[in-house]
Amino acid sequence: MSDKRQRARVQGSWAKPGAKPASSAGRQPTPGSWNAGPRTYEFHQPADPVRVIPVEKAIEEAGDYEISKGPTGVSRLRLLPGFLPLEEADWMFATLLAELPWSQKTNYGTMGEAYDEPRLTCWYGELPYTYSHSTMQANPQWHPVLITLRQAIEQETSHTFNSLLCNLYRDGKDSIAWHSDDEASLGPHPSIASLSLGDTRVFSLRKKPPLEEKGDYTYAEKLRIPLSHGTLLIMEGCTQEDWQHQVAKEYHDRGPRINLTFRTIYPEPHPSRMDNNGELRQ
Repeated sequence: MSDKRQRARVQGSWAKPGAKPASSAGRQPTPGSWNAGPRTYEFHQPADPVRVIPVEKAIEEAGDYEISKGPTGVSRLRLLPGFLPLEEADWMFATLLAELPWSQKTNYGTMGEAYDEPRLTCWYGELPYTYSHSTMQANPQWHPVLITLRQAIEQETSHTFNSLLCNLYRDGKDSIAWHSDDEASLGPHPSIASLSLGDTRVFSLRKKPPLEEKGDYTYAEKLRIPLSHGTLLIMEGCTQEDWQHQVAKEYHDRGPRINLTFRTIYPEPHPSRMDNNGELRQ
């Protein structure tokens, strides 16, 4: 037995080592192999630049704000919180809430569909006012409180106004959708003074996109302005031409708010809105 074990050990010592794998040195890589040699990477500028959605900015402090400047001109806002003293604002709010002839306006969509505007309104002035494909008839008998407010606002803004749209937001469910006050009857670059009474609501603005964006507001500049009791906001310059605004629904408890928007209405489309053929410019 010992001889067999000794022969086994001797035979094992004769065993040839297994063949080593051939060296990869000098081998040509096969097409498409992962280790086809060093590569160089070259940066290519994307055809379309990366765009970032702008952060909504807030305006809360009193002051004059130039919100945009472009081919059409300058868009400006002027914010005056506390334009009315608190006790005076309280009394005016209660009086107008109780005594103005509030009613709900029926508007019409682009396909002719009728819908009730989600707020109450009334219109003062010598001329009717048309928006959203329906017309509000003029009420020439201004309430004495409205006359007092118009005089004070005209003195503050150095603008004159012959008309007034009164809006009553009964609670947080009342609202007004995105729009511009750019009707032909308002003339070019209208100045509008907006006085808020009652609960605070957020007034939002967004800049109109260029024509090539085809109405896509994804990357539009956006502003938010909380309008509190007694605050006056003036929109001037190209604000109506270059921006839209809204008062969105707020799904939590909100009390009533009155918004008075003083403006100037012209009996016919303003001459500067007409082209050489007498047609209204779009």
